Amino acid sequence: MMLQFDLCAFQTDESDMERIFTLPQTTFIGGQETALPLREIIRRLESVYCSSIGVEYMFINDRQKCDWIRQKFETPGIVQFTKMDKRLILERLIRSNKFEEFLARKWSSEKRFGLEGCEVLIPSLKCIIDECSGQGVESFVLGMPHRGRLNVLANVARKPLESIFCQFDSKLEPTDEGSGDVKYHLGMSLTRMNHISKRDINIAIVANPSHLEAVDPVVQGKVRAEQFYRGDTDGKRVMSVLIHGDAAFCGQGVVYETFHLSDLPDYSTHGTIHIVVNNQIGFTTDPRVARSSPYCTDVARVVNAPIFHVNADDPEAVMYVCQVASQWRCHFGSDVVIDLVCYRRNGHNEIDEPMFTQPLMYKRIKKHKSVLELYADAKIQEGVMTQQEFEEEQANYEKICEDAYQNSKKVANTKNAEWLDSPWTGFFDKTVPLEYPSTGVDEETLTHIGNKFSEIPDDFTFHGGLKRILKGRANMVENREADWALGEAFAFGSLLKEGNHVRLSGQDVERGTFSHRHHVLHDQNVDKKRYYPLNNLYPDQAQYTVCNSSLSEFGVLGFELGFSMTNPHSLVMWEAQFGDFSNTAQCIIDQFISSGQAKWVRQSGLVMLLPHGYEGMVSVQEVL
Repeated sequence: MMLQFDLCAFQTDESDMERIFTLPQTTFIGGQETALPLREIIRRLESVYCSSIGVEYMFINDRQKCDWIRQKFETPGIVQFTKMDKRLILERLIRSNKFEEFLARKWSSEKRFGLEGCEVLIPSLKCIIDECSGQGVESFVLGMPHRGRLNVLANVARKPLESIFCQFDSKLEPTDEGSGDVKYHLGMSLTRMNHISKRDINIAIVANPSHLEAVDPVVQGKVRAEQFYRGDTDGKRVMSVLIHGDAAFCGQGVVYETFHLSDLPDYSTHGTIHIVVNNQIGFTTDPRVARSSPYCTDVARVVNAPIFHVNADDPEAVMYVCQVASQWRCHFGSDVVIDLVCYRRNGHNEIDEPMFTQPLMYKRIKKHKSVLELYADAKIQEGVMTQQEFEEEQANYEKICEDAYQNSKKVANTKNAEWLDSPWTGFFDKTVPLEYPSTGVDEETLTHIGNKFSEIPDDFTFHGGLKRILKGRANMVENREADWALGEAFAFGSLLKEGNHVRLSGQDVERGTFSHRHHVLHDQNVDKKRYYPLNNLYPDQAQYTVCNSSLSEFGVLGFELGFSMTNPHSLVMWEAQFGDFSNTAQCIIDQFISSGQAKWVRQSGLVMLLPHGYEGMVSVQEVL
């Protein structure tokens, strides 16, 4: 009926099906052919767009990018998997599936938020890492919710299985630090050889609480910091992968805030691969009452990110989408979304009863074969692997899990060092732990910083009011006085002199909410001509980054927290426009910052500036 409707809409009928049509330049379905019969045109388009993959890209207002996507999906025969490729997919699916089965058998009454229904996530992540590592990426920072985290830790990050299994032992005494949360919230960092690309890579999974999507900006800040300190200006060596649930992706506002940082000069990470584990339900809530948009991924359209919807029961289609998404990120340096359309075999957790609220869905799920069964049946029939080899692969992984289980019983306590995603190696190694060094500087240094901070550069047209401010600063330096702005410059400048990076971020921080800071001077006649006084103090100083943020608190504070984790020898600051503006960032403060050391063993030097006391009446007047 759909085909007849289409034909009618274009004033054609069955008699036109054999007519030859010249193909336009906007399609690649012809390959080397420039004309095809209408019947063949429709067949080829249906095979591309009406099978296991759905592609959203027509909203992207860039012909080059649209043609790139068309070529990747429309070119005849472009999807090619060798026998070894298919065997690797099957082996990875075995590990993903059997890991969940092992946990379910050993700890049947424990919450673990298993991956059943989207086991293809594991080979998906490994495919992305393989592809991007082959193109030069050395460090991957992952953020994800609790569902599937243990499987990702085991089979992607290669966290020792003993360390995972011992977390289930109720008799195990936890160490003093890092014992404040559950096993499926933890992260880790590990460096290993990627056997496909033959390169050393680092994989970090950022620990985070149950506050869905709160980790997104934290990951982005951490990636930006790694890129900054490595000199990776175009994001070719460090990248982020964010894993989302469908309900949270469209429901949590911090997702939108994070997307809107993606192309800002001082916040961009040059492209993130987003994977949505779309199990078509949020806890117990049906999509019909969970979102207003047609797709859970529609929020990504605001930054022109291509969106690839793919049936998670078709592993080869999933792998191809992952390859294309990886190539997009490495080529264009911008965000891309993979929507894994799957299901959740159990309830919200393993002891939850889903039949209470979704009886019809779960009657179908109970009858549905797992992706491993479906793919194994097809590949055994195809001759990729024999039945005996398939059973041996399962038995081998079962033995690996069983051996690790027995060894986990010998673990005396939980060691948290292995899941530190950004360890400050050696930073706390002091003879006297609570002894602090002197941080004072000589007056000559302060005078130099003050003079440079109040200096008027040549060939620059200043605002008249700004000239008076700079002259006032010079007078204060001469009179050995200081106000808040000058004191701040002294502190920042002396750190920069010593080689410590300083970053100040927030709403309108360049000028300062109270028009007191003026760390970026603007030429009154030439657009984009700016002068940064604190980056012109010394020839060999560290870089000072001062950047106005988007009008976001939750997202930007999370970003700066992530940035602050990477390097202990830096000063990273977030300033609220007014003190009470921090209220909308409270989730980051409560869940990450205030509990950071005790709960996460997370090390951060983040400073929050809340300038409410400077001129508080402004905020009161705005509220009224």
